[in-house]
Amino acid sequence: MAQSSVTPPSPMAGKNTAVDWMFAFKFNAQSFPGCTDDGTTPVVGSEGIFGGTVDTYQSGHSQQYVFATSAAPTLVKGTECLGATLEDPLGATFAQIYNTPGYYFLLWNDQFYDNPIENMDSPWGHSKGMVAWDDDGNGMVLQVSTPSWPASGSAAHPRQNDGNTLGCINDDDIEVSQHFFSLKLTKADLVVVLQALANASVATNLSQQSIVNNGGPDDIQALVNDLGKQSASKQVIVATLSSGVKVISKPSALAVPPWQMISAKLGGVDLRVASWWAAPAIYSTDEGQTPTCWAPGLGTPGVVDIATSGEWNGTGIGLEGGDGPMFNHAKIGISTNAKTPLCIFGDMNQQGALAPNYAHPNQPCSSSQNGRGGTFYVVSNAALWTSLTALLKGASAPIKANDGSTVGGSGANAPTMSSAKASVSKKTLAKASGAKKTSSKTPKGKTAKKAPAAKRRAPARESARKVVKKVVKRSPR
Repeated sequence: MAQSSVTPPSPMAGKNTAVDWMFAFKFNAQSFPGCTDDGTTPVVGSEGIFGGTVDTYQSGHSQQYVFATSAAPTLVKGTECLGATLEDPLGATFAQIYNTPGYYFLLWNDQFYDNPIENMDSPWGHSKGMVAWDDDGNGMVLQVSTPSWPASGSAAHPRQNDGNTLGCINDDDIEVSQHFFSLKLTKADLVVVLQALANASVATNLSQQSIVNNGGPDDIQALVNDLGKQSASKQVIVATLSSGVKVISKPSALAVPPWQMISAKLGGVDLRVASWWAAPAIYSTDEGQTPTCWAPGLGTPGVVDIATSGEWNGTGIGLEGGDGPMFNHAKIGISTNAKTPLCIFGDMNQQGALAPNYAHPNQPCSSSQNGRGGTFYVVSNAALWTSLTALLKGASAPIKANDGSTVGGSGANAPTMSSAKASVSKKTLAKASGAKKTSSKTPKGKTAKKAPAAKRRAPARESARKVVKKVVKRSPR
C-alpha cells in the first residue's frame, strides 16, 4: 500500500498540538453560562466554523469547559467556546478532519434528528461519536455525548438543514453538561474499535457521504461495511489498546444495567458514576448486590454510587438528568480507590432496571439503557483520576435493593432525585440569575447575520417537543 498522503489524525490539546488522548467536560448553563467567566456568548446569527449559525438557546447556553490531555492530565479550565474555535481542544481535534481532504471517517449518533438520518431508538446503540483514519489505517476515535453533533465529517459534504458547530445546532445540546473523549489509534486499535462499534449496534448509514467516507486498508473497509446493522451478540467485548486504554462494548441484546456491567468486567471495582440520571433511574447499588437482570459469566459488580452533584472551584454542578439548565448528560465513571485510578468515559446512562418491575409495574429487564448497546473507554491515570474525583465530589443517590425498595444511604449523602437543585451553591444560583452578556464582536473573518426567525428547538427530552415547524418524539438522551 502506498504511504498515506496525510498525517494520521490525532487528538489535539489545541491548534497543531497533537496528544495521545484528550478529555473535555462541558459545564451546564446554570453553573457556568456562556463561553467566559462573565457569561458572554457569541453573537447570535454569526457563522459557526463547521457550519450553521449561532443560536439564541433561550433555555440555556454553556460552552465553558475543563479539559485534560495525555501531556497534561490534570483538569484545567479552558478558554474560548468549546468546539467552536480552532484553538480549543475539541475544535482543534475536529477541525483537522473536517477541513483536511484525504481522511476516511465514520460518524454515528442515535439522535441526528433527520439530518442526515432519523433518530434510531432501542435496540440501536445509545452511542455517539466518530472515527477517522488515513490510508494506512492509523487514526483516532472521538466519543461524544452530544445529540446531533458531529453530523458531517468533511467540509466537502456539509450538513444540510442544520448546523455542524457546537452552539449552532437546532437541538440545544449545550444547555446541559456533556463530555468528549478522543484517543489516538493504530491500525490494530482501529480494528478493535470498529468491532466494538458493530457489537454495540451503533446508528449510522453507509450511504450518507456526510457521515461515512470509507477507504484505506481492505480489512478496515470490510469492518466499516458491516456497520449500520443491529447485532444479535450477547457477548461483552473487553480489549486493551496499544495505549493501555481499555475499550468495553456492551451489546443491546445483553439486557443488564450498564454501569454494574462495567464494574463487574473490571473485576468488581467500586465506581462513582455521573450520567443522564432520570426515569427510569437505576439507583446506587451496594457491595455484593448483583442485579437480577444479569447474565452468566459477567462476574460480580462492586458498589456503584450514583453522583447527583459535583463541583468546580466551589461552584456546584448538577449531575442528574432533567429538563433545565442545571443538569448533566456526560457519562463519566471513576473508581473510588486511589490504588486503582480508573477513569471511564461511556456512551450509556444509568437508566433501566436491576430486576423486572424495578422502576414500575411490568418493566422488563430490557427497559431503557439495559436494552441498548454502547462503548466505554477506561483510562488508568492518577492525575486525571484525582481531578475527576474532585469534579464528581458531592451528593449521591440512595441505595435501592433489586426490588426497588430503599436500603440506605450511599456515602455521606443519600438524597432523592432532583437533589442537584439543593446541592448547587449560592454562588452558582447568583451567577445563573444574572443576565447573560452577549459579545458585541463578530468572530474574525465572519459577518454577523440576523437571528433566524424560526424558533429553535430545545434540548432532547423524553417528552415530545415542537421542532422548527413539526412535532417529533424525543428519544431519551
